[in-house]
Amino acid sequence: MPPLLSLSDITYSLGGRPLLDGAALAVEPGERLCLVGRNGSGKSTMLKIAAGQLEADSGIRFLQPGTTVQYLPQEPDLSGFATTRDYVLDVLGEADSPARGEALLGLLGLTGAENPANLSGGEARRAALARALAPEPDLLLLDEPTNHLDLPAIEWLEGELASMRCAMVLISHDRRLLEKLARGIVWLDRGRTRRLERGFAAFEAWREEVEAQEERDAHKLDRQIAREEDWMRYGVTARRKRNVRRVAELAELRQKRREAVRTGSASAMSASDGGTSGKLVAVAEGLAKSYGDQVIVRDLDLRLLRGDRLGVVGANGAGKSTLLRLLTGVEAPDQGRVTIGSALQTVTLDQQRRTLDPGATLADTLTGGGGDMVQVGDEKRHVIGYMKDFLFRPEQARTPVGVLSGGERGRLMLACALARPSNLLVLDEPTNDLDLETLDLLQEMLAAYAGTVLVVSHDRDFLDRVATSVLVAEGDGRWIEYAGGYSDMLAQRRAAPAAREARSEAKAGRGGAGGTAAAGRAKLSFKDKHALETLLKQIEALTAQIEALRATLADPGLYGRDAGAFARSSAALEQAEAAREAAEERWLELEIQRESLG
Repeated sequence: MPPLLSLSDITYSLGGRPLLDGAALAVEPGERLCLVGRNGSGKSTMLKIAAGQLEADSGIRFLQPGTTVQYLPQEPDLSGFATTRDYVLDVLGEADSPARGEALLGLLGLTGAENPANLSGGEARRAALARALAPEPDLLLLDEPTNHLDLPAIEWLEGELASMRCAMVLISHDRRLLEKLARGIVWLDRGRTRRLERGFAAFEAWREEVEAQEERDAHKLDRQIAREEDWMRYGVTARRKRNVRRVAELAELRQKRREAVRTGSASAMSASDGGTSGKLVAVAEGLAKSYGDQVIVRDLDLRLLRGDRLGVVGANGAGKSTLLRLLTGVEAPDQGRVTIGSALQTVTLDQQRRTLDPGATLADTLTGGGGDMVQVGDEKRHVIGYMKDFLFRPEQARTPVGVLSGGERGRLMLACALARPSNLLVLDEPTNDLDLETLDLLQEMLAAYAGTVLVVSHDRDFLDRVATSVLVAEGDGRWIEYAGGYSDMLAQRRAAPAAREARSEAKAGRGGAGGTAAAGRAKLSFKDKHALETLLKQIEALTAQIEALRATLADPGLYGRDAGAFARSSAALEQAEAAREAAEERWLELEIQRESLG
């Protein structure tokens, strides 16, 4: 069967650097392919060439006559349209029904009357999706379709795409989406493409196999080059023509070796250690927050302990970012209180990337414009070496931030954030635009991170791999915490109705005087209630004492002036830290007991 679309021997250069170098793509009717590769490898460029939005430097693009194509760009442009309805219906042909476009807008949470100039990133993406899906094309080209979408919208989109009969090429960091939809893989690596006729679940094993073979081939090349260099230095002089030929062959071998080198490795990605925080990181009691008639949080009780990795999940507009600000003390609640733990060093990753200056170079962004060294925790590192940890090439050091891809800007934000010492990481949509390789390394870093993590994400696989519990917006300001990751949360929610019914039956079975007596006994004692009320104040007082003692011991001349005072302060610090740890443990025991008694 002839392909609907084929790209052959495509080349494209950006800023003098070859981005695509002999890349190829062929899409048959009904075929579903995922296009994968590192950020900045040229995936979006290749999709634009496939869509006819960009002209290749050389190569052949062939589209079967009569084939209809719809393209979803990573950053949709709605300028020139009065409403979102006008934008969506603009692509419909005479045979297409406007009703489908209007229905898609409604399913994606839009009315069609919105002014494109006032749309958020998520709303613009929803309008662009409705535009791409409305005509039911023969071929769909989708660049990061789940970016800025909330989980309900992602799950709807997954089902909608699965039900369509058209061919698709997907660029996405959402593993779940790719595992469900893709039936073939096109891997774009160093300007060239490789293809595997299997589902996305086979990609990582395939990639590792290819990389291992490359290492073996590179080792053989090294040996061959060494032999040729040895001949050049010590070999018997032969005819001049033969010498010239062997010199040319050596140069060709060296060029092959340079091309075989896989640039960048983020295996060293790590967060700078900010020391150990107190056991209690944040305690919310009766938390409430509203903006006008919109209730963000209602009567929330939550404990965040050292080492927790709390995922925050909810629809767009549910108040996830506001909740992060409440839990970290940046914003005050309308009711209730948040007690912030001791010795916290917080680093926040902003999903909007507002802190990046598009005119600054990559190196200046990392160094603060101060030479060639990056301050990473307590040590200084050369900016080129630090860049390599985050998969940037040395020649990108002077690249303006404004020309980086979305994923490269995401990596740069990570590099800036992780250089600062922390024991609490607050990550608001950290996975947006990141490639799969960087996502893997970010997950590994968070797994090894000694501190606490608060993360808002719509990436289901990421939450499963990272979160120890998930806090879900259930509507009307209610938030419920579930143990485990996203899949665990779904399982618990499915089981919840049966569990509630069992509890109701058990309660009914215990009725009468015996039940009343048992209920009467199932209460905290007066002493425990008093302890629960006073322990947090005791923890705060001990924290203040610890900070004062640490400040005293930070004086470098104290030991020389008064060795006895130094010893007394050290002993007092050790006692205060032990007392705080014991108070935190006791508070936790009582709080768990209070919750279990309902």
